[in-house]
Amino acid sequence: MKLELTAVYEPQPDGWIAASIAEIPGVFTQGKTMEEAREMLADALHLVLETNRDLGVGGAGPGAIVERFEPPVPTAP
Repeated sequence: MKLELTAVYEPQPDGWIAASIAEIPGVFTQGKTMEEAREMLADALHLVLETNRDLGVGGAGPGAIVERFEPPVPTAP
């Protein structure tokens, strides 16, 4: 099973489509079309995750173990 996030698309009065990821504050962007909004949202998500990783790793103390982690997805009961 894979981790899925919730994308929220909101048409704006000026014709743009605002886009965000519900589970991750700070991931937001916009596009002129749904396709562009999706592409821009993927870019925004990667940038936020990359920035958060850099900030988190940069604040790791001496002797910290840093590794890539793929979270397990809970299965339904």
